[in-house]
Amino acid sequence: MNGSFADGVGRALLSGVADAIVACDCAGIIRFWNPGAARIFGFTAEEAVGRSLDIIIPERLRARHWDGYRAMMASGQSRYAGGDTLSVPALRKDGAQISVEFTLVALHDAAGAISGLAAVMRDVTTRFEELKTLRRQLREATAKN
Repeated sequence: MNGSFADGVGRALLSGVADAIVACDCAGIIRFWNPGAARIFGFTAEEAVGRSLDIIIPERLRARHWDGYRAMMASGQSRYAGGDTLSVPALRKDGAQISVEFTLVALHDAAGAISGLAAVMRDVTTRFEELKTLRRQLREATAKN
């Protein structure tokens, strides 16, 4: 594929996709924040880039998140790379909690060492709430019989 064409495709995907694409360095500092991330989380790129991922991680989940983050930085391995998704709560700028699904990709420097992570995230709050409602209705219907 022609380099300039591929570059154009890459730029279009990063800026035009509705999903959030967030890239962080080894320390978990946000280095890339696409328009999808701004739409989902409410922070502009200017507000997010240079800050810790803590801005979107609920406080009660931060220790577990950072344990997993450090493990992936050390090993380059994650259950959520290669297409498997993880569903987790996340925070919006306004403090609202949402549900997101994401996959991870390890980023490498020129020498091949892990230099950070990129995540592709999708807001699945509506689907999650619908599932909770259906489960509650099923429990109630089963309890009546």
